[in-house]
Amino acid sequence: MYTVSGAMILRPLFRSLTASNYRRFSTSPAPAADYTHVVVGAGAIGLAIARKLAEKDGTSTLLIERHGSVGTETSSRNSEVIHAGIYYGPTSLKTELCLQGKRMLYDLCEKQRIPCLKCKKWILAQDSQQHEQLDKIHKFAESIGVPTHFLSLAEAQHREPDVHAANAVLESPTTGIIDSHSYMAYLESDFQSKGGDLAFHTKVDAVDALNQGYQIHTTSPSGDTANITTETLINSAGLAAVPLSNSILPPERHMKPYYAKGSYYSYSRGHPRPKTLIYPAPTTGAAGLGTHLTMDMTGAIRFGPDVEWVDDPYDLSVNEERLSAALDEIQSYLPGIDREKVMLDYAGIRPKLGKGSAVASGKGDGFSDFYIKKEEGFEGFINLLGIESPGLTSSLAIADKVDDLLYR
Repeated sequence: MYTVSGAMILRPLFRSLTASNYRRFSTSPAPAADYTHVVVGAGAIGLAIARKLAEKDGTSTLLIERHGSVGTETSSRNSEVIHAGIYYGPTSLKTELCLQGKRMLYDLCEKQRIPCLKCKKWILAQDSQQHEQLDKIHKFAESIGVPTHFLSLAEAQHREPDVHAANAVLESPTTGIIDSHSYMAYLESDFQSKGGDLAFHTKVDAVDALNQGYQIHTTSPSGDTANITTETLINSAGLAAVPLSNSILPPERHMKPYYAKGSYYSYSRGHPRPKTLIYPAPTTGAAGLGTHLTMDMTGAIRFGPDVEWVDDPYDLSVNEERLSAALDEIQSYLPGIDREKVMLDYAGIRPKLGKGSAVASGKGDGFSDFYIKKEEGFEGFINLLGIESPGLTSSLAIADKVDDLLYR
């Protein structure tokens, strides 16, 4: 593989398979594949999976990314929160993988000195109905072994005098933040140190299922084409994952993608500046957790995301019309905010499998779990769909699960 202006191009590395050695669903013996594993999508999830698979002796792993660097879509346009795992119900993959991934992520950050901070999170209730929501979250957290506790309003006022909570404050001490860019840079470096190949500026146009394995048709921005064969295919394409899955599976197994744009807002004044993540009580049936307050590793605060359903997963413009409603929600818990100093910042898109609730209540709320499956009838094809929050927190655990699906 060689580099042109920092972009890795596939064409010189791979032969283009011709009709003489490629035949759809051929019953003749298959030629040796170019790779043991091909992972599509170099976000945090794809990086973690590729790194895990590259550890296996006697195998080869290629990570394909259509952009010129890793993590340019959902993985770099989020709140960078390490979630506690208290919203997703008792039996979901989101709960299982978030709890496992949280432990793994904190351990990795400590060992590799990846910037992170266990800054804690408060969930606020402004009335008795919201207090009931907090009670449910607290009881569920207890049932899965995640520590949460209520603070007295006096203690909350002492610790964060600028934060308003009229009724109750539930603290999650294991919630934190991470420098997601440093994390992904480490995964990228470690993957390559294990012998993995990374192809940037490489768009997957089509995938053909062979008798054994898969042939992937790709193009570069200049129009160069390359065909790559692989024994196993992992679809971790994020916003493009459902369309890619639908191009491989038969029509009766197609899914509809949903895209939730979330706008974020920066704050240009130094006060107020809480040191704790602040979340409003979740609204039943809402597709997000409210416009909450988070921060980066420098302590600069930001607000978001909200939820705006869009058809175009690549429209990352921040919607100015949503700012007023966001400010009203922010002022409900941070009344001293200077509305004039809250600015449009950036937007991210979350890939979803429905428009249901972000919080699992078990009451027909439409809650959508992660979809991580070895597809029946397509040997070696692992599909990862609807990998939204808490995907970043869960990334290392998701990598272990994909490894288990392939090899156990």
